[in-house]
Amino acid sequence: MLCESNEELDVLVEEARPFTKNGKVADYIPELGKANPDDLSIAIHYPDGNCVAAGEVRRKITLQSISKVLSLALVLMDRGQDYVFERVGMEPTGDPFNSIAKLETMGIARPLNPMINAGALAVTHMIKGSSVDERLQRLLEFVKEMAENREVSVNEKVARSEFETAHLNRALCYFLKQHGVVTEDVEPLMDLYTKQCAIEMDCRDLADIGLVFAMDGVNPATGKRIMPADVARICKTFMVTCGMYNASGEFAIKIGIPAKSGVSGGIMGAVPGKVGIGIFGPALDEKGNSIGGIKLLELLSEKYSLSMF
Repeated sequence: MLCESNEELDVLVEEARPFTKNGKVADYIPELGKANPDDLSIAIHYPDGNCVAAGEVRRKITLQSISKVLSLALVLMDRGQDYVFERVGMEPTGDPFNSIAKLETMGIARPLNPMINAGALAVTHMIKGSSVDERLQRLLEFVKEMAENREVSVNEKVARSEFETAHLNRALCYFLKQHGVVTEDVEPLMDLYTKQCAIEMDCRDLADIGLVFAMDGVNPATGKRIMPADVARICKTFMVTCGMYNASGEFAIKIGIPAKSGVSGGIMGAVPGKVGIGIFGPALDEKGNSIGGIKLLELLSEKYSLSMF
């Protein structure tokens, strides 16, 4: 996707950029710790095919938790709502994304929603295929179709870095396996999940994916339906209620658009019927969201009245 530079967006990016000084890159994943915390970029893709951008838009970004929305969409198409939501709930937690607390204290092992790590691991477990590679390729093909970019791939260095340090996610997997939510071996599931999180693109691709969700599952450039409208609706609803970790309520009030963040500093936004937004700003706040990206979305939402509420 070719995006034109835009002076208004340039001004907003530079207004938000100083806020990156108050954040910190996700150095608990060694490869992500190498990012430049000052980076901040945005792309906005409109249904008529226009795309505008500002900042370091060519900078590559791994999806991390943004991939949770995409794997959920694929699994809902693979398995259907009843199957998926018998195993994963629909409720926000108010806890950090990697918390195990609710699994233990609620008396049921079913993760509360697909946007926390436990829920995302359960969803990834549901991707159909006879091997890690086959399942990954199915997800990757789906992501490439949404982004309209055949170059989208997995960053093997980031995947390896995550696989070697993902001890808490392994603990979540073993807990889920103990209670029958996960039935496969933990290491292959961790291999698939860390590669899923390491799918890499730039914020222009993110904006393209956001636009497909914004347009209820249809690529407006081709008219092709990529997912059923109901799947897009469910995913957007989770983005509103759980997409920004345990800051989702505040985000809904201040900005008011369906969005999903990842600890690499990416944010994918989908303004229903209007635009797809992709943001990259690797300096994170204490909740794990891009601190400059959230400020940029605040400025954008205020200036262009993007809130759906």
